[in-house]
Amino acid sequence: MFEPSVYSARRKELINNISSGLVLLPGNIDSPMNCKANTYRFRQDSSFLYFFGPDRQGLTGLVDIDEGKSILFGDDDELDDIIWMGTRPPIRTLGEKAGVDETRALTELEEIMKQATSRGRKIHFLPPYRTEKILRLEGWLDIHHSKIAENASDELIKEVVRQRSVKSPGEITEIEKAVDIAYSMHTTAMKMARPGIYEREIAGTIEGISLSHDNPVSFPVILSINGHILHNHHHGNELTAGKLMVTDAGSESGMHYASDITRSVPVGGKFTSRQKDIYNIVLKALQDSITSIRPGEAYKDIHLQAAAVIAGGLKELGIMKGDIQEAVSNGAHALFFPHGLGHMLGLDVHDMEDLGENYVGYDKEIIRSDQFGLAFLRLGRRLQENFVLTVEPGIYFIPPLIDKWKSDKLFTDFIDYEKVESYRDFGGIRIEDDVLVTAAGSRVLGTPVPQTVSEIEEIMK
Repeated sequence: MFEPSVYSARRKELINNISSGLVLLPGNIDSPMNCKANTYRFRQDSSFLYFFGPDRQGLTGLVDIDEGKSILFGDDDELDDIIWMGTRPPIRTLGEKAGVDETRALTELEEIMKQATSRGRKIHFLPPYRTEKILRLEGWLDIHHSKIAENASDELIKEVVRQRSVKSPGEITEIEKAVDIAYSMHTTAMKMARPGIYEREIAGTIEGISLSHDNPVSFPVILSINGHILHNHHHGNELTAGKLMVTDAGSESGMHYASDITRSVPVGGKFTSRQKDIYNIVLKALQDSITSIRPGEAYKDIHLQAAAVIAGGLKELGIMKGDIQEAVSNGAHALFFPHGLGHMLGLDVHDMEDLGENYVGYDKEIIRSDQFGLAFLRLGRRLQENFVLTVEPGIYFIPPLIDKWKSDKLFTDFIDYEKVESYRDFGGIRIEDDVLVTAAGSRVLGTPVPQTVSEIEEIMK
């Protein structure tokens, strides 16, 4: 945990910026894999971590906006708990570390909520993403579970997004710790990418690296020679010469801050000339995008610049044609680059996505497009100093999408489908770094993971 003053200051901002009422922030509880006693690895709720801190099951935080105080609710372990799980600090100690005004037993929370609602006080809560949390809120607030989501506080969502979007020096340090673990994960994957190895061997090894630091991966490992499948969690293929392997993986720091890095490498360690051509287009889109990042720039504009770099590079190879800006404006590039350039990064790998992507990545000035490809951009708003975000351009040749667009005769003025067919079995390439927005521009976080063709081929020797 950070110092108690950090959590006190964050809650003080809630008190200053929320109009009135109570802010209810339930932590998570254990989730069973197949029976009650056999649970998935515990992951605390990110907003609870941000405002209170303790990484422990069964806790709930309450901030009284009108009285200007905060309470941590939870129960001390009983003897049976201690026998199985060992001695843990009492709730009073956790409250001291969180800088709260008082601690209470969790059983008291329901009565406090009933008293508050009977007096007409507003109870602010965030949209729940777990069923058990929906049911707990139903019991505490007497709101039918089907109505919980629509009763989430818009005011609280906006305030939490405002606070969590701007990272403190301590948070940036935690993210860099996670990036440094990802460095080991990715360089290991590069060295293992030899013909005859199965994807699962590499995926299991690099997840183990994260776990060996006592940290889980920040999301399920994406690793595949079928890199044209954007979120491919199948790891059953044998690596063969001539294929590209896409690895999209990250770790969490000890305080649950995430990293998210992607590299694409040739099986066996040598790019073909065709692979180099496509790879260097993606690399230029990445590098130009990072150079363009600075406070005040709209990330939507940087995404479109990256799309133009990709379309321009593909035009040089004869895959695209016509006016590049017109092609991008119409969305023709999305056949090859069908996702967004990146997203916010922090306590969640897609930071605060549980609160709603449009709250996090868009605002009144910049709204989400409904154009294919551009619609998948998670972050479009203007950047601010100390935002942390991912930059992850890619080029993919997706056979079902190619077939669909070709049969529908889409964008024939901009796409040479005969040339595209010669790349049908190419796969995909994505390159991704984690970037801090600084006062003067940007900084790539953590130990640099090999990125250029020569760097990758050197480490894969």
